[in-house]
Amino acid sequence: MTGQPMVKAEGVHKSYGSAHILRGIDLEVRNGEVFCLVGPSGSGKSTFLRCINHLERIDGGRLSVEGRLVGYRQKGDKLYELKDHEIAAQRRDIGMVFQRFNLFPHMTALENVMEAPIQVKGEPKAVARERAERLLDRVGLRDKTGNYPSQLSGGQQQRVAIARALAMEPKLMLFDEPTSALDPELVGDVLDVMRDLAESGMTMIVVTHEMGFAREVGDSLVFMDGGVVVESGHPREVLGNPQHDRTKAFLSKVL
Repeated sequence: MTGQPMVKAEGVHKSYGSAHILRGIDLEVRNGEVFCLVGPSGSGKSTFLRCINHLERIDGGRLSVEGRLVGYRQKGDKLYELKDHEIAAQRRDIGMVFQRFNLFPHMTALENVMEAPIQVKGEPKAVARERAERLLDRVGLRDKTGNYPSQLSGGQQQRVAIARALAMEPKLMLFDEPTSALDPELVGDVLDVMRDLAESGMTMIVVTHEMGFAREVGDSLVFMDGGVVVESGHPREVLGNPQHDRTKAFLSKVL
């Protein structure tokens, strides 16, 4: 985990109208790190995650992935927004898994995983199919390749969504509360896939309420509230011995 950070945020601000959602976020995510973001609803965690792949534009500060500004180029002391095709090219290296699975309902699990490499990268179908089969096997769904999303449980759909994100061979994976829409008995299977990814060295930023996962798998943890970083450190230290009153109050309700 050396060299320049995979993700670097410097004084990142984001507003929606008069609502100031992010109020100067500073943080770094190292290559190969599992970085967990926790905090109450409305604290800005998901908004920050969406800024990393420019699904949301930032209003102030700088945000870079592997040393390259996200969504902008700098000329002199001014920032200029990239063109759509340039933003799309940046996103290829960033996989994102949403709270809701967002699978194509008219495509099988296999077709969902094959689609982006074929359409975005122009990969031959045979190559995309082989990788898709391998990824579905990796997430424990080898026997579900021909099933449509409506024939899969929520946990299975989320594992297809993870395989679909991995099909683009990203350098960075973003997870936006990937288990919060699932029935409790289905959460474990998704977390097992994420553990496997972490062990393989994938850089991951995870917005989560699963404190056990954060404690066991995370390398760093940030507690956000009111659009600011309140406390950060190793997950076991922050969760086991929080220093800030706001962190203590939040953890007393979720642990």
